[in-house]
Amino acid sequence: MNMSLNRIAFLYNVRRNYPDPNEKQVQLDTDFDDPATIDSFVKHLQNLNLTVLPIEADESAYLRLQENKDKIDLVFNFAEGLHGRDRECQIPAMLEMLKIPYTGGSPLTEALVLDKAIAKDVLRSHGVPVLPHQVFSTETEELDLELKFPLIVKPNSQGSSAGITNDSVVENENELRRQLKFVISNFKQKALVEPFLDGREFSVPMLGNNPPEILPIIESDHSTLPAGLKPLDSLEVKWIVEEESGGANFICPAKISPDLEEKIKQICLQTWEVLRLCDFCRIDIRCDRAGNPYVLEVNSPAGLIPPEVSMTSYFPLSARVAGMDYETLLKKILSAACHRYGITY
Repeated sequence: MNMSLNRIAFLYNVRRNYPDPNEKQVQLDTDFDDPATIDSFVKHLQNLNLTVLPIEADESAYLRLQENKDKIDLVFNFAEGLHGRDRECQIPAMLEMLKIPYTGGSPLTEALVLDKAIAKDVLRSHGVPVLPHQVFSTETEELDLELKFPLIVKPNSQGSSAGITNDSVVENENELRRQLKFVISNFKQKALVEPFLDGREFSVPMLGNNPPEILPIIESDHSTLPAGLKPLDSLEVKWIVEEESGGANFICPAKISPDLEEKIKQICLQTWEVLRLCDFCRIDIRCDRAGNPYVLEVNSPAGLIPPEVSMTSYFPLSARVAGMDYETLLKKILSAACHRYGITY
């Protein structure tokens, strides 16, 4: 492909309500982005001297892409998809069909990343350290004897801490059954159960390709959390505490030993290769009490809330620590995708 980047489409999903741990239905849209984020994102892309066509990733998205395919050099795919267990692969699949280049992972990669259990199975088969886990379709299934309390219960196919609250860490059978019922009934999907680790927790932003650059690692300092909140990046922490404190619980770059840093980086690079990630992602890592790191989940696309909307979005925060402003970060993501497709930018 011999062309230059001038016209892009920006694909997104919009939420109407701010994430609220007390409102079950509101949590269903937590993965999406609010209108202020979408508007600011588009303005930043326009500041890169690009013509930007915003397209909401709803049921009419394919028609709009098809109508405009000759006017789109590249899609910045920030969409999460609307329905179903494989929703994150919907937009990449449409773009593959229409032969439109795009940022981020392929349909297979995005489907894998969204399904936490299958992603962990794939990673384990390649020697990447992940926790033992069990997937529940109903709240009454027997708990695997290998799994010991405390455990954590999560929706199997959600991001942005949706469905992960202070109640998600369970200490006994009654709490387990209560939380399984909540996740399965509210999110209409399977629940993932795994051991709850209370060691150090890190987020690792990765940018570019062959190999990706690892930006400054972020540590979530749970010792700073208000009394009563459990030490995890729950909905309460991510969407309330972090915002109100301006990210006071972040340590970036994380203060870790060279040995642990190297171990985390190698795990993340291996995860990138195994899942065939592209352009940018963020990998969440948590350690056990002995300091052994495990992959919790992979975020692709990773959150990229502009700084004028929030200063606590992980990826832009890490980029700022690396000396990279928001528009430079967007340009690097676009450049990485352009390089894969042979587009001049």
